[in-house]
Amino acid sequence: MPNSVVLINDSVKADFLQIIKDGEINTVFQPIISLRDGTLFGYEALSRGPRGSAYESPSVLFNLAYNFNMVWQLEYICRIKALQSMPLLPPDTKLFLNVNPNIIHDKRIKQGMTKEYLSKYSINSNRIIFEITEREAIYNISDFKKTVLNYKQQDYQIAIDDAGSGYSGLNLITEINPDFIKLDMNLVRNVDTDDIKQSMIKSMLDFGMMTNTKLIAEGIETYEELKALISLGIHYGQGFYIQRPAAEIFSIKNDVRQTIKKENEKKNRTFNHGINDFYIKNIAKKHDAISPNVLVAEVYNKVKEDSSIAGFCITENDVVVGVLTRNDILSYTSGIYGYDLFSKKPVKKIMSRDFMSVDCNTSIDIVSKLAMQRDYEKIYDFITINREGKYYGIVTIKDLLEKTIQIEVQNAKHLNPLSGLPGNIVIEQNIEECVNSNSKSNLCIIYLDLDNFKAYNDVYGFERGDGLIRYTRDIIVKNIPIKCFKGHIGGDDFVAIISSDDAEQICKNIITDFDKGIYKFYSDEDYNKKHIITLNRKGKKEKFPLVSISVAGLYLKNYDCAVKLISDIAFVKKLCKEKEGSNFLIR
Repeated sequence: MPNSVVLINDSVKADFLQIIKDGEINTVFQPIISLRDGTLFGYEALSRGPRGSAYESPSVLFNLAYNFNMVWQLEYICRIKALQSMPLLPPDTKLFLNVNPNIIHDKRIKQGMTKEYLSKYSINSNRIIFEITEREAIYNISDFKKTVLNYKQQDYQIAIDDAGSGYSGLNLITEINPDFIKLDMNLVRNVDTDDIKQSMIKSMLDFGMMTNTKLIAEGIETYEELKALISLGIHYGQGFYIQRPAAEIFSIKNDVRQTIKKENEKKNRTFNHGINDFYIKNIAKKHDAISPNVLVAEVYNKVKEDSSIAGFCITENDVVVGVLTRNDILSYTSGIYGYDLFSKKPVKKIMSRDFMSVDCNTSIDIVSKLAMQRDYEKIYDFITINREGKYYGIVTIKDLLEKTIQIEVQNAKHLNPLSGLPGNIVIEQNIEECVNSNSKSNLCIIYLDLDNFKAYNDVYGFERGDGLIRYTRDIIVKNIPIKCFKGHIGGDDFVAIISSDDAEQICKNIITDFDKGIYKFYSDEDYNKKHIITLNRKGKKEKFPLVSISVAGLYLKNYDCAVKLISDIAFVKKLCKEKEGSNFLIR
C-alpha cells in the first residue's frame, strides 16, 4: 500500500474533496472464521481510497478527514459502499462495519440510513455488527451509551475493536457490554512465545465467559500464533495467515481449515483432571426424534401429558434439521388463537434451525463452555448430541450442570493439598483411560522427579522443600498446555499426559526453566559451590549436587496395559536419574 504520510496543502485538500464528491471509496473484505472448526462467521468491511493513489491507505484518508473536519462525510461514504457490497457476501454471514465512536450518535447516522439499505436488499439487521475502535477517546460517554443501546434494541450487535491498545482500557468494554471483543494485533503478535500476553488473553476469556462476550483475534500472521490462540480457546480469528483483504469473495483455503481442525482435535484428545475426563455421550438421553411433518397438535399433547419432556429434535434421514423446545411449543399454542392457528400445521413451520449441536465424544467441560456462550434467550435450551453426523440424543442444561458439579466435587477430594494438582486416584483413572483410548497413538506420558531432593530437605528444612515442590509445580503448569492432564503423585514426583508431537520440546522447556531458577532456593555460598554436605542414608557425610529434575517419558501407542506402562516408566526414570544434572529420556 502507498506511504501513509501525505503532506497537507491546498492541492491535497482539493484531491480529498474530489474523492468525497465522487465517492471514490472501494470496499475490501477480510473474513472472520471460527477457530473451533474453521467455518466462516463473517467479514470485516475495510475501506480504501482510489487504487494506486497516495490516498489508497485508510489511515491517510481518515487523517485528512480529521484535518478538514469531514470525518462524518467520509464515514458515511464508507458505510454506504460497504452496505452496497453486502449482497455479494454468502448468506447469513455477519458484516463488521467500522464506526468512529464520536460520530456514531450523529443524527445523520442515526436517522435510519443503515436500515434503509438493509431493507432495500432484504437483509436482517442482526447480520450487522458495528465495530467501535478503542483507540479513540470518547468525549461524551453518556450519549454514546444511549446510542449503543438504541442500536442493540434494533438487533444490531456491537464489537470493541483494538482491545488492549486503547486509551480507555477496559472502561469502554465495561460501560457498553459488547457482543464481541476484538483483540488488538499487537496482543496477538508472537502470542505463542509471550507468557504475559497469554495471561492477559486468558483473563479476557474469563471475562467473556461471564458476560457472554465472544473474542476475535485480529492480525493472525503465523501458524504458531493460530495454534496458540486455539489452545487458549479464542472463538474467532482473522488475519493474513487466514486470508488477506480482497475486493472479491474467496473461499477459506482448505489447508487453513485443516490446520484448525487438526489443532482442535489435538487439544480435545488430551486429558485434564477436571470434567474433561468425561464425554457428553455419558449423560445424553436418547429421546425419539420426530419427522418435520408431525403436526403441532401431536407434540402439544405430548408435552401437556409429560412434564419431563424438554422438547423434540426434528430429523430427516437421522440428521437433525431443527428443534422445538417445550417453551416454544407452549408459546406458539398459547393465547386465545394460538392453538387454533398452529395445531394443524407441521412442526417444520415453527421449529428452530438455530440450535446447539455437538459430537457425542465432546468432553463435558467443552460442552459446558459452549452452552454458556449462547445468546441469553437460548442459554437454557437443551443441547443436541450427534454421532458421526447422525442424531444421538439430547442433554438438558439441568443434567449438564448436575454432572459438572458432581465431577468437580469428586475431583476436589483427590487434589494434592501442597500442589493443588490431582493425586493418585485421578492419576490412575487418567492413565487407564489413556491406555484404552483410540487416540493413544498421539499421547505421551511423562514422569517428573527431583534429584537430591531429600538432601535438600535435610539441610534447608521442609518449609523450603515445600517451596521447591510448588516451584516445580509452577514450571510444569507453565510449560504444559492447559488441556493436558497434570498430576502430583506425592513428594517430589509428578506425572503428565501430553501430545506426543510436543513431548520433546516440553521436556526441554521444563528443564531449562527449572535450572534457570534453582539458584533462588540456595544460599549464595552453596549455589557457587554447586553442592551441599549432609548425611547420606548410611549416616555418613556426603556431597550432594544441587537439585535437578529428571523427566522420563513413554509413548502410549506401545501400551495396552496400565500395569506394564507404570513398570516401564519407572525403569526409564531410573536410567534418566543415572545421568548427572537435569535430563529427559523418552522411549
